[in-house]
Amino acid sequence: MTVADETTLVSPSASQAGGGNPPRGATGGFRYGVPAIPEPAKPKKQRKGKKHRKNTVDKRVEKLLRGEEKYTLRSAAQAAQMTVAEARRFWLSMGFPVIHDEDHDLVFTDDDVAAMSRQRQVLRSGALDQEAISSLVRGESHTADRLALWQYETLAEYAERVLGLDGISARFWVLDHVGDFQEFFSKEISYAWRRHLASLLRRSEAEASSMDLSNADEVQLQRALGFADMVSFTHHSNELAASELVTLIETFETTCRDVITSHGARVVKTIGDAFLYIADDLVTGAEVAMGIVEKLRQIPGMLPVRASLVWGGVVSRYGDVFGPTVNLASRLVDVAPSGGVLTDRRTANIMTALGLEQFALVPAGAPDLQGLGRVETVELRRLPARV
Repeated sequence: MTVADETTLVSPSASQAGGGNPPRGATGGFRYGVPAIPEPAKPKKQRKGKKHRKNTVDKRVEKLLRGEEKYTLRSAAQAAQMTVAEARRFWLSMGFPVIHDEDHDLVFTDDDVAAMSRQRQVLRSGALDQEAISSLVRGESHTADRLALWQYETLAEYAERVLGLDGISARFWVLDHVGDFQEFFSKEISYAWRRHLASLLRRSEAEASSMDLSNADEVQLQRALGFADMVSFTHHSNELAASELVTLIETFETTCRDVITSHGARVVKTIGDAFLYIADDLVTGAEVAMGIVEKLRQIPGMLPVRASLVWGGVVSRYGDVFGPTVNLASRLVDVAPSGGVLTDRRTANIMTALGLEQFALVPAGAPDLQGLGRVETVELRRLPARV
């Protein structure tokens, strides 16, 4: 087979198009207004040499990938009826490195071909364009990469903590036993995704119904958000043993997440030793900021924590938030007092208008914030509960 250029569709020959079994995931009939997935072209053979004996990990990987890696990038493109450029874009969007020998390196499985074919069908049907598909693939793959690492590290930590294994043995234990959890992981991921999508749809419906339709072209979400981080983390982390550092990070991470989610707010992301949280209303945002500082203050051996809180418009994209409000919150946490919560004057005025009697607002000066100039700041403090 020859390919005219990388933007030319690599189609199977007439002799390859008929008979045989379709790749895993293919179905008969028409979907998305295009024909069903054809049979993949016959994959290229392995390079000559000593036959590789599969170890436990090889077998586990083959099971995860639902088959053998038997297609080059070009033969996978042919099987999925994609151009080589489209197949390459798919692979890079997944977050994997460049394939240097696209004519000989065997990287793709039948399951990869089925995934590529699904995307081709959606693209050809006009349901989504290439930009949208690539964005979805990048987001799904980035999340899956972090989740897989989280799962691996959790199992390794379990093997050390519960089974009494050392760090190296614990990782070999994970390699041997991760397959025992594959079905459990898969079902839990599907369940969590469905639950969070349902929650997002409900929030979005309520918010969209209350938006100003006269300014519908430039929608900014009004949110309370802020950062929480550990004071002098870099300095102290250099003085801690590895196990002590892990305990410190896990305590901070678990506590922050528990406080954020228990109040109905959400974690946007973690950045080193800092959390970016977001809430739909200012009261919730204030309770989160104060709650994180107060909860961590009660934990023996925990580093001091500081936080920021700002109310304003944000642009939401790629599962993240952007805009001047986020920049201000980032700069405020840098100058917040140890064990305190800092906000700006505008946010403080809104809190005053809301009549939040559980908080005191104390002027904290007007520091020169990087990239923003002088900003009037206010420290948020919780008042003792009235008896």
